[in-house]
Amino acid sequence: MFRNAAQGLAFEPTDGQRVIVYAKASLYDRDGKFQLYVNTMKMDGLGDLFLAFEQLKNKLYEEGLFDTAHKRAIPYLPRRIGVVTSSSGAVIRDILHVLGRRFPDFNLVLSPTVVQGPTAARSIVDSIVELNRRDDIDVIIVARGGGSIEDLWCFNEEKVARAVYASKVPIISAVGHETDYTICDFAADLRAPTPSAAAELVMPIENECLDRIRSQTGKLTKRIESRLDYEKLKLDHLRQHRFFLHPEHLYDHKREEIDFLKETLFQNFNRTLDQNKMILDSFIHQLDGLSPLKVLQRGYAVPQNKRNSAIVRSVDEIGKGDGLIVRITDGELDCSVLSVKRNSI
Repeated sequence: MFRNAAQGLAFEPTDGQRVIVYAKASLYDRDGKFQLYVNTMKMDGLGDLFLAFEQLKNKLYEEGLFDTAHKRAIPYLPRRIGVVTSSSGAVIRDILHVLGRRFPDFNLVLSPTVVQGPTAARSIVDSIVELNRRDDIDVIIVARGGGSIEDLWCFNEEKVARAVYASKVPIISAVGHETDYTICDFAADLRAPTPSAAAELVMPIENECLDRIRSQTGKLTKRIESRLDYEKLKLDHLRQHRFFLHPEHLYDHKREEIDFLKETLFQNFNRTLDQNKMILDSFIHQLDGLSPLKVLQRGYAVPQNKRNSAIVRSVDEIGKGDGLIVRITDGELDCSVLSVKRNSI
């Protein structure tokens, strides 16, 4: 059996199994070999289908496709429901009936699919992928009515299980009757015993929603009223506070503080002024001691060259016949140099 044919098998053949095959016979003349080229293979008997079911179930379980950690919660009130099922069967009518009864304003998108036969598995996968491409689907129902294990076998195929597992949108599996279990059920986020039950699980009853909203609205209103009453009591209490009844009390202590600071400032200013005055008096006294007028009072004089008013400090700076202005303590003398004599050292 070549690989392209073996890939379509619903089970993994093992030694000792009884199978029914469809093959092409071939005789090799040279060696006398008789060969069968198998195109399809199925197990012989109903029990073999259950064996194939268990084989795939165990395989996918080991891979983690059934882990509860991967399963997502179903939204409480979905905006739009996607349904994967036949467009002509009773299943879609039952789902529409139940949804209409529970919540008349529901939104639903049907992705019609084949639910039985050799092309069903691929059709189911395509429908799941198509709904996942949309951005307005909150939950998907994969559904089919009851039937034999052969009728439901497309929901036991590996490609369907992997498509369900890979879906970014939560999936409810509703295949067959309550006693029917498929691989699709294990891979889905939630199993419903029937398509009608799936419709009940996915959509709450409108009146119950309204009652819940009314109940929550009432609780919220009571909480708001209670909070308003509490805040009103706080406000009334604040209104009776002495600062609101006598607002001048708010700045009385500030006024006292300002008066204290003002007095402190004046004291510091006067103290600093007195200290600086004392320092200034000391400087004045020192300057007075260094004043040339004091020197003149002791009998000294300051000669200045009459020509340029320069103070004469040496005999080299003046000559015979030059004019001098001699400053003494109570006036000036206009003099003329008769002679110049140098002190002997």
